[in-house]
Amino acid sequence: MLSATTTGNRLAPAVRRQGPGLAVVAAGVLGAYLVSHVLPWLGALSVAVGLGALLRNSGLLRERLVPGTTFATRRLLRAGVVLLGLRLAVGQVLSLGPAELAVVVTTVVTTFAGTLLLGRWWNVRPGTRLLVATGFAICGAAAVAAMDSVSDTDEEDVATAVALVTLFGGLAIVVLPALRGPLGLDARSFGMWTGASVHEVAQVVAAASTGGAVALACAVVVKLTRVVLLAPLVAGSGLLRGRSTRHPDGGPRPPAVPVFVLGFLTMIAVRSTNLLPAGVLAGARALTTVLLAAALFGLGTAVHVPTLARTGSRAVALGAASTLLATTVAWLGVRLAG
Repeated sequence: MLSATTTGNRLAPAVRRQGPGLAVVAAGVLGAYLVSHVLPWLGALSVAVGLGALLRNSGLLRERLVPGTTFATRRLLRAGVVLLGLRLAVGQVLSLGPAELAVVVTTVVTTFAGTLLLGRWWNVRPGTRLLVATGFAICGAAAVAAMDSVSDTDEEDVATAVALVTLFGGLAIVVLPALRGPLGLDARSFGMWTGASVHEVAQVVAAASTGGAVALACAVVVKLTRVVLLAPLVAGSGLLRGRSTRHPDGGPRPPAVPVFVLGFLTMIAVRSTNLLPAGVLAGARALTTVLLAAALFGLGTAVHVPTLARTGSRAVALGAASTLLATTVAWLGVRLAG
């Protein structure tokens, strides 16, 4: 058995190596919360990416900080995605009728596939179009980060996708409530439309709250139902990558289904037992956001703005088209569902 002294001796180098960077990450998360408190439509996750990019492009990111920011990007991300499963119980999904579930699934599948196809036609970078498709179809920045961990995308792809999520999700907060009257949507229909089409959870809440309590409750359930589709989407991508990717030294292929995706599904099962106290769920919800914000701050520190600027207008056009596709398909589905 290892003694406490031996364990401490092994941990000390890691703490010294990663500590400075993690301290900066913690400060970045705090800053993200403060900004999102003032501008709630942005959300702490989107702000965290921006602050990380600001640190990198201001020249303040020193080499000794990189191990800590890398740890946050890789390790804390997976922990955050696992805990994200505690936000959704199977019963919540089943509370939606078959027609409503069909609207959610159809919107997600159409948005994902359509965005990939448009991105290919417009010659958008493969990594960018994959992450835009995932973020816009599922749950914004968290989905972008989760897909990034099982694909061959890089920091430029992540930065572009998260920036587009922030831009077009912010526009949706203004545009969707303005269209509710002309489109003749009641509170429940408006909540469904918002939950099925807007990107970030925080953006969904901001947009749906304009329709009252009924609209907000419906929007949150629909949005979290979209979140559960993150697991098969990421697992499917991992499976395809595993079939086409071999270890450089001839070793085994990467796992088809990442462990953190299995953890995500396990947390959904745990949440569905209704055995966890409300206080525990509230704490897990807060911790989830903190972990994801830390991971996205770390991702932001890898963003180089001059490189990002070279993506041009095609990525912006793809984000606009993906948003229009999601909102249109969701609206048609809501009207057909009655």
